[in-house]
Amino acid sequence: MKTVKSLKNKHFINLEDFTPDELKGLIDLALELKKKIKNNKPADILKGKNLVMYFSKPSLRTRLSFEIGMAKLGGNSYVIKQDEIILGKRESIEDTSRVISKYADAITIRTFAHSDVETFAKYSSIPVINALTDLSHPCQIMADLLTIYETFKTYKNLKLNYVGDGNNVTNSLLTGCASFGIDITVSCPAGFEPDTNELNKAKEIAEKTGANIEIVNDPLQGVKGADIIYTDVWTSMGQEAEYEKRKEIFKSYQINENLMNNANKNSIILHCLPAHKGEEIDFETFEKYSAPIFNQAENRMWAQMAILASVIK
Repeated sequence: MKTVKSLKNKHFINLEDFTPDELKGLIDLALELKKKIKNNKPADILKGKNLVMYFSKPSLRTRLSFEIGMAKLGGNSYVIKQDEIILGKRESIEDTSRVISKYADAITIRTFAHSDVETFAKYSSIPVINALTDLSHPCQIMADLLTIYETFKTYKNLKLNYVGDGNNVTNSLLTGCASFGIDITVSCPAGFEPDTNELNKAKEIAEKTGANIEIVNDPLQGVKGADIIYTDVWTSMGQEAEYEKRKEIFKSYQINENLMNNANKNSIILHCLPAHKGEEIDFETFEKYSAPIFNQAENRMWAQMAILASVIK
């Protein structure tokens, strides 16, 4: 089985660290792994390898998709929760990184500060995989790109409209779409735009791939001509104190039948989950378009398996 050889022992922290060809190679490998394993063929290419997973945020999809995915590849996984080591508090990030590097073959980190993952990677001799920070969520976007390809069988002439908060998912989605030549419009309230630096990095990539990037405030404007409509919760983890304020600000950014009537006829909805139905998407629309959303959730595992298989020596 072919892996993306150029990624061996490389950290997977930001999508912009990789060429479009490298990212497409990961998608090809994810498709190959998915087909092979669903046909009951072995793919134990990481037999005897060990993955450590650190979580300072709650997790359903991230933990299970990495843990079960690693098992399907023949490897082992071990979970460390925040209350067990308190990253950077009980022991420095630098020392924790060097210790885990002596035990494992890779580590995934799901935490708040992006700088913590970067510091960990600086001192790690094994691949560090960003399983979500407040700035980015690259593994999620690889699953999204896999789902888009499975649905449309191409990346050409597609438009994605993201509706809602310009958060970590949005930041990585901009880079992912730009790398694959997908036009992307972000519809968000003023003051809730994606990170400026991440937006500028995506625009640099888009200049080479021909993707169009646009930020608008009107969701009806953004959804026109869209093939993929994407949303996420209005209030992310760590923003709970802003819940009522955000609920009021984002109330016109709900994905519902009225919004979908302005999109392309055969468009799909993607949502990285968990969904707060009745907020960023209404109940009826979620259920009507749920099939690709749960395919997207499944594809977290296949996309991450491709990453693990490619970065672990």
